[in-house]
Amino acid sequence: MFRRLKPQGQKIQIFFDDQEIEAIEGENLAAALLAADVTHFRSNPVSKQPRAPYCMMGACFECLVEIDGQSKQACMIEATVGLKVGTLKDISGVDDE
Repeated sequence: MFRRLKPQGQKIQIFFDDQEIEAIEGENLAAALLAADVTHFRSNPVSKQPRAPYCMMGACFECLVEIDGQSKQACMIEATVGLKVGTLKDISGVDDE
């Protein structure tokens, strides 16, 4: 559903959940992941439903991912060579057990 119109820039490799993904250097990380058909960035802490980018401008926080052990908004990060990104596992702060 999401595709690049005319990719401009150098192609680079990033990693999402240890899967190698091709991106364009400097492009919005959320856009790069969507272009690679990644549709599950995190789960809703209450319903456990998958969430993905909505506003693409940093207001909705639906695009939260894990980078270096911290939650980050993918739409506010640029894709850089070798960036390692993961699905955000839990943002509720409450254990399910």
